[in-house]
Amino acid sequence: MKPELYLADLEAKPAALAGLADALEGGDPFAGIPEPARIRRVLLLGMGSSRYAAGVAALRLRAAGVDAVAEYASAPFSYPPSPDTLVVAISATGGSRETLDAVARHRGRSFVLAVTERPGSAVTEGADLVVPMRAGEERGGVACRTFQHTLALLLALTGRLTGTGPDVPALLRRSAEATADLLDRRGEWLDGAAALLDGPAGVYTIAPAERLSSAEQSALMVREGPRRPADACETGDWAHVDVYLTKTLDYRAVLFPGSRYDGQAMEWVRERGSTVLAVGGELPGAAACLRYRHDDDPDVALLTETLVCELVAARWWLGS
Repeated sequence: MKPELYLADLEAKPAALAGLADALEGGDPFAGIPEPARIRRVLLLGMGSSRYAAGVAALRLRAAGVDAVAEYASAPFSYPPSPDTLVVAISATGGSRETLDAVARHRGRSFVLAVTERPGSAVTEGADLVVPMRAGEERGGVACRTFQHTLALLLALTGRLTGTGPDVPALLRRSAEATADLLDRRGEWLDGAAALLDGPAGVYTIAPAERLSSAEQSALMVREGPRRPADACETGDWAHVDVYLTKTLDYRAVLFPGSRYDGQAMEWVRERGSTVLAVGGELPGAAACLRYRHDDDPDVALLTETLVCELVAARWWLGS
């Protein structure tokens, strides 16, 4: 992995998003899946960033009444294969061992949809439909654009299965504008954010359940690039599992607002003198609040907000 190329991968996000928007307007990549009435349940499989994105999609599908779950591909037990099961196998490289093992149980028995950056890779072998991520080569060796594109494609898949959801090409263009805004203005905020989060006890990321992938991906970028301690937590659950750390640590966190439990978390932050960077909204008690274009749209936030920690990680990585 190379930090200079990772930074270049991040800087290429707006153009890649625009390219995906064009591709989706040119045709529905999911046109080959069975009609929704023929799908009894949806099983999304992946590891790491792929599973983070899958969790968001599964939650949205369940909210629309679809029986759906995002599973660790490494799990030994899950839904049994069946003709009315749609299996969504997600692997940017197309070679994740755990995902390949899980998909093998379903080939020829369930409808297998492979979502990958590499058509022709192992995950596509025997798949009933292959959908390319169209993120472009990530020369830095870190899944950043592919994570963003996976989220977008799963939103499009959710819309096809439920008949609801955002206009994804339009959302992608707004997200490209939001991403470009953060990139263009990084000279105004990046040094301050990196200094604010640069503590001895690592970085903690907090997000609402419907955007938990933002916290998970953000923490992963801090671990994967500069190799610093980082962990993610859901905002409501934070008061039950992570609040204890504010008692004894120099606790520094990134909080992505939007949960009805933001205030509960911030009460503890203020009481314990912890440090929070709020990204995409104003939070009383936060040490700083970083806003960006279109951040009042939760779907734009979902596709954009991880860039903050990705850029902080790049700054630390380049400086290490």
